[in-house]
Amino acid sequence: MKKTGLQLILFIFLVANGLNAQEKPSFQGSYQQTYFIDMIEDLESRYDLKFLFGPELDSTIVDLEFSDVSLDKMVEKISITSNINFYVKNSTMVIATGKYKIKETLNPAIFNVRQLEKKAPSPDQESILDNIREIAELDRDNRMENQLIEIGKAINRFDGKTAIIDGFVKEAKTGEPVIGASVFKKSPLVGVITDQYGYFSFTLPKGKHVLFITSAGMKSTKRQVMLYSDGELNVELKNGIISLKEVVVTGERNTIENLQTGFANLNIKNIRQIPSVMGEADIMKIALTLPGVQTVGEGAAGFNVRGGSADQNLVLLNDVPVYNTNHLFGFFSVFNPDVIASANLYKSGIGANYGGRIASVFDVALRDGNKKKFTYKGGISPVTLKLTVEGPIKKDTSSYLVGLRSTYSDWILSLLDDPDFRNSEGGFSDLVGKVSHKIDDNNTLILSAYHSRDRFKLNSDSLYRYFNSNAALQWRHTFSKKLHAISSIAYANYNYQLSSDQNPVNAFKIDYNINHYALKTEFNYFPKERANVKFGVSSTLYDLQPGRKKPLGDQSLILPIDLNKEKGLETAIFGGYEYELTNRFSVYGGLRLSVFNSLGPGQSFSYQPNTPKEEEFVTDTTFHSNNEFIKTYVGPELRLSGRYKLGEDLSVKFSYDRMNQYIHVLSNTTAISPIDTWRLSSAAIKPQIGNQYSIGLYKTFFGTSMEMSIEGYYKTVNNVLEYKDGADLLLNEVLETDIVPAKGRAYGVEVLLKRKSGKFSGWLSYTYSRSEIQANGTFASERINGGRFYPSNFDKPHSAVLVSNYKINRRVNISFNVTYSTGRPATFPITKYEFKDKPRVLYGNRNEFRIPDYFRTDIAFNFDGNHRVHKRIDGSWSLSVYNLTSRANAYSVFFRAEGNEINGYKLSIFKNAIPTITYHFKLK
Repeated sequence: MKKTGLQLILFIFLVANGLNAQEKPSFQGSYQQTYFIDMIEDLESRYDLKFLFGPELDSTIVDLEFSDVSLDKMVEKISITSNINFYVKNSTMVIATGKYKIKETLNPAIFNVRQLEKKAPSPDQESILDNIREIAELDRDNRMENQLIEIGKAINRFDGKTAIIDGFVKEAKTGEPVIGASVFKKSPLVGVITDQYGYFSFTLPKGKHVLFITSAGMKSTKRQVMLYSDGELNVELKNGIISLKEVVVTGERNTIENLQTGFANLNIKNIRQIPSVMGEADIMKIALTLPGVQTVGEGAAGFNVRGGSADQNLVLLNDVPVYNTNHLFGFFSVFNPDVIASANLYKSGIGANYGGRIASVFDVALRDGNKKKFTYKGGISPVTLKLTVEGPIKKDTSSYLVGLRSTYSDWILSLLDDPDFRNSEGGFSDLVGKVSHKIDDNNTLILSAYHSRDRFKLNSDSLYRYFNSNAALQWRHTFSKKLHAISSIAYANYNYQLSSDQNPVNAFKIDYNINHYALKTEFNYFPKERANVKFGVSSTLYDLQPGRKKPLGDQSLILPIDLNKEKGLETAIFGGYEYELTNRFSVYGGLRLSVFNSLGPGQSFSYQPNTPKEEEFVTDTTFHSNNEFIKTYVGPELRLSGRYKLGEDLSVKFSYDRMNQYIHVLSNTTAISPIDTWRLSSAAIKPQIGNQYSIGLYKTFFGTSMEMSIEGYYKTVNNVLEYKDGADLLLNEVLETDIVPAKGRAYGVEVLLKRKSGKFSGWLSYTYSRSEIQANGTFASERINGGRFYPSNFDKPHSAVLVSNYKINRRVNISFNVTYSTGRPATFPITKYEFKDKPRVLYGNRNEFRIPDYFRTDIAFNFDGNHRVHKRIDGSWSLSVYNLTSRANAYSVFFRAEGNEINGYKLSIFKNAIPTITYHFKLK
């Protein structure tokens, strides 16, 4: 008996020693003339290790090799060869310093944290304090990750096989929701993405799970949970210390797992690393680096997605449409990056909860504001000044956010090539605010508002003013773990004014106004595991003043013009169901039924039979009373998407989208201008109907550090608004006489290769695309180019963009961008002739020629302040050069009669390199 007991004790001792031996891994590596920071990144990626070190070690070079050594021996060898001090806190945490040795115990009289804090510590002491604080935070994080969290009541663990976990993911320092964070478990992979409130909810089998929570630019974490029944799990994420290794554009979800085609999430945190004109970071300019997203020219307003016109994009700010997205001739967008929480671009695979446009959805959400303490931040560049103030109204319950931006940009106009711009003036300002209040666990109210104003004068003549305003009140209500709803009431307004008083006899003022009133309720329902249902109803009332012209001053002889108002009511019901059939195959099906009513007051015209719609053939005019139904359109819209995983690192996706558009921009210019007018569908203007088919292949490499996608699409559009040659669309009372019935088609292939981590990161995008229009009406005046398909104004077959970011060290990085695209179509004269002794030109077919190809190179250097965790002011500098090679890219080509000659000229917006230095600051 004693022998047996002795044998058992000896066996347990040997097993315990064996387990201990297994718990201590051996390390190996070879690093010849390698940066210390690169060696650390390699070790952390291969072993369960966490290194803490200061910026003084960033440029340290190591040269050593080791194989099958313990952790203590490894750090000892590094210390001997590189003169670096190490302290191994435990088997997974190592602290490295270049100046101090760290001991197990410290003399409180020499090294007392509170004492140092009271005595205004020196920089060296502050660095030590930061390390101590970070170690304490890591200890707390480790405890949170390793403890088992019980969710629900244990007594209910046998009631059913599954339960629902829901909760919020928020930023630890500010309390703001983290939008688009991934919450998931592995083997099998099940997870969700947080919504605009940071909320998530999904169903899991009861029992023990390890949940991982990740978000771009933030430290990933995990939670071990024991799921007994329905319950709540709230998680706080911390910002990543080494922010420069993040990529600007990244999918919050693994591109292999994501169901959507044509989707991109634009990471706001590091947008300033990308070189931009005049130093102002711009989320919409970053979108132009993605495949399938283009613009007609440098400085042009609006953007084109997969061959669509600029007005076919639905641009939302906190779920409210923005009708003019540009400031200062299109050089800036209306979005202040300091107040943005997320920006999602949907080129295809668009959910049924979106509607009203046929090309894309650009959904921008505002941040909530810091719920824990008052902060402000801002930036100063040669062109703009901005300031953002935020803080709690009631800590952890309600907060406010206010962002102000203004410009002093007149001096930059003097650098432009065109004399009309050189003798001009311009400026803008915008103000945005948001208040968020948590009433209780089930109810949250959010009030947001935006207002902007632009003013510019071209060549000391015409004065342009235009204004954007919107506001929304949103109520989020949770009915249960499976059902919650978001209801909103919204208002948007856009108006412009154009005036000229240079010649008192012809002095005039033109104004235009559109009002948008909307109600919407959207429900989100989680019926069972791996299933999600969204459904709801929306209604929008449009109230337009299409234009008024009146004399300006007593001497003006201008005759007044006042177009009749236009009103329209767009109502929709929608629903979508997403379900993961197997671990490999997921599907989404959605249906949106939209109804548009053209309302009075208004007038409609009747024409002689078998004649084109021209003013000379008008036979009768019908006047409609206020709110009378003039014309009704009903449009069913089907949405389908699917994803099939061919492997853990390879998937194929498809989608079909049918969408209707009832409001249109009238413009016979290539780019959107401030005086273009939105008009509603009516008896004479039919709604545009788009059908898009997409398919793509998606692949990851080296884990998920590199991604590649190839997408192809084909799109048709009915009832495209095309115009007759010489059409006058401004203040046109009989608009349909200048419209030509047309249809469009677009097709292409998009390739994106992206590296998301490491010292060198970025992406390369290439797009081959065609966008064509056919106007083949019954009458000769309704046919363009003989009724054949011809390139649209934004047809640019080839486009390639390289965005690269090299991290020199933890505080300095360099960005280098290259952009190329085919020149856009243009109509040129093909011969000249004389009429009444004056030279005339005969133009060729519409869009038969092209302006020269576009090529531009940009570079930027970004200098961050030190990465101390606790400091009052966090400052950084950006030095960028836009158009580094001073290439004079053509915006357009135009022709002038000079004597007996017709001469062509190329207009370039920027023909010189534009250097800019910008300072960013944040008070913590």
